[in-house]
Amino acid sequence: MAKKAEYGHLLVIRFSALGDVAMTVPVLLAVTKKYPQLRITVVSRGFHNPLFKGIDNIDFYEARLDGDHKGVFGLWKLYKSLKSLHIDAVADLHNVLRSAILKSFFNLSGFKVVQIDKGRAEKKALTSNKGKVFKQLKSTHQRYAEVFSKLGYPVELTHDDVLERLPLSDKILSITGNNTLKWIGIAPFAAHSGKMYPIKKMENIVADLLKTERYKMFFFGGGATEKEQLDALASNHDTIVNITGRLSFSEELELISNLDLMVSMDSANGHLAANYGVPAITLWGVTHPYAGFYPYGQPMDNALLSDKEKYPLIPTSIYGNKVPKGYENVMETISEHEILSKIKQVLEHKNQ
Repeated sequence: MAKKAEYGHLLVIRFSALGDVAMTVPVLLAVTKKYPQLRITVVSRGFHNPLFKGIDNIDFYEARLDGDHKGVFGLWKLYKSLKSLHIDAVADLHNVLRSAILKSFFNLSGFKVVQIDKGRAEKKALTSNKGKVFKQLKSTHQRYAEVFSKLGYPVELTHDDVLERLPLSDKILSITGNNTLKWIGIAPFAAHSGKMYPIKKMENIVADLLKTERYKMFFFGGGATEKEQLDALASNHDTIVNITGRLSFSEELELISNLDLMVSMDSANGHLAANYGVPAITLWGVTHPYAGFYPYGQPMDNALLSDKEKYPLIPTSIYGNKVPKGYENVMETISEHEILSKIKQVLEHKNQ
């Protein structure tokens, strides 16, 4: 049986996706601040390890879900390794088949396990085409915090639960250069088209920002196609840098933590910036902040929303993977002027 201790050792399970894993960070910060003697081991994919650097009393264990820990027998092997770390209780912040299997192994050995309530019924009602219940749901951060509360570690989430800015390495400085311009991160892509602002409109916004000669812009992308598009946009401009493919994830976090502003879709980059207290302007297409995936500690008016009167089915899904016929261009209802005005407003407020 797992022993009950006021200050023990908790296992936190959250395998994916990047944005959801990033959203655990403010909650873990709050927990470790309030309970400094508590030890936490996070088990996740190895790529996510840099997210937790800088949080006291956090250890990381890599889940090799496509290798040694694949399938039921692989998860049993993972369980045996985690159990040897002298875990006292388990916080399952994922609640998917893999984590449920892992949870069952710990349950059978007498460990206390608490699984996140994702509010699936509420989210289904929020995204339904018929009988839609359009209301603000609990944030994912709140749902994570409830798990720790049920394990005996209640916390109040505050805007102070952010990571400290990271020092810039010589490699990053060689890319950014030394100047007095404001640094703006721009992440124009998302996993699904229903969450992406038209790239041509984003090009117009970048062109207007260039004219001010006040900003240095850093483009964040993903695959080869995205890199090609961003390279074309950044070409022949000293104050635009496409970092896609040039930095490791750890190095990207260094840069993100030093930005003055991040402009992102409803995607991971908004969460990464928010974790460092960097202002994040987020653009929302067929998804909506009411689903609970809004970046931590950000003012709600930093969310620029598509026109719900014109497109009443918004949100059409939680993850943006469902785009009803006629909803392909919802993002075009967010004007370029609105985005530029918000950028100016946020940066001016940051200087006050």
